[in-house]
Amino acid sequence: MVKLLRLVALVILIAAPAAAQERKEVDLALALAIDISGSIDPDEAKLQREGYVQAFRDPTIVKAILGGSNGRIAVAYYEWSDAWVQRLLIDWTLLDSKASIAAFATRLANAPISIARRTSISGAIRYAIPLFGRNPYDAERKVLDISGDGSNNDGGLVTDMRYEALKERIVINGLPIMNDRPNPFGFPSETDLDRYYLHCVIGGPRSFVEVARNFEDFPRAVRKKLLQEVADIGPRHDFDAGDLGPLADGVQLAQSGSRRAIRGEDDYTKYVRPEYELGCDVGERRSREFWQRRFGVTPD
Repeated sequence: MVKLLRLVALVILIAAPAAAQERKEVDLALALAIDISGSIDPDEAKLQREGYVQAFRDPTIVKAILGGSNGRIAVAYYEWSDAWVQRLLIDWTLLDSKASIAAFATRLANAPISIARRTSISGAIRYAIPLFGRNPYDAERKVLDISGDGSNNDGGLVTDMRYEALKERIVINGLPIMNDRPNPFGFPSETDLDRYYLHCVIGGPRSFVEVARNFEDFPRAVRKKLLQEVADIGPRHDFDAGDLGPLADGVQLAQSGSRRAIRGEDDYTKYVRPEYELGCDVGERRSREFWQRRFGVTPD
């Protein structure tokens, strides 16, 4: 019996290094989180999806994916709405060749499109933390890419979940869509959504906001943001503090922090903007006020 136990232990010791070697190193682990809340109609949802499909079929982005030090990245794609509604369309997928990238884009193009109800950016971030935790690849960088057309109005406070993600060294970038189309429920558009994303959503060294002027502008914004994330190109504008003034269409705004910080042991939680002047719970307050004013009730 003792000999058998020793033999089993020896087999485990021999197998452990081999198992460790099976975890391929990738230049980037990128989770794409896409808003499908009720403020987005089917046409807008289709524009979002097509934006990502086109981006992964773009020769420049394909070249960037294959041009890193490891020549490969890992990507996961999920949609989100209410606090506990997240739908994983494509789990962690290795993109290490033109064929694998093309196959990923085709899978994405063929996946069904759906619409849900509320807007929980905090839920989307919460979902991403264990998603990164079970990533089967060793990544130099972990980036959560959140796109949406509204502020958080369901679930926990977005800054609380941002803090939890940053503790896990997950950089959060944002793509707010300045949607001026009528909301199906009559909820007014948020003209300050770019500033909200800047102060309340993104975080981590060299994190940034890429603003889409509208849903028609989404493919351009996606392509530009993905290219910078994949190629690890720093955003054009880097700043620390002060009044930003009005944000121009398509402008990029970034947190401070060097490329070294992303690969080092720095505390990611310090790479955030100061508290938003309107409060990072502004989405929750606007939602309560809207439903109370229109229907005399507040949402569950």
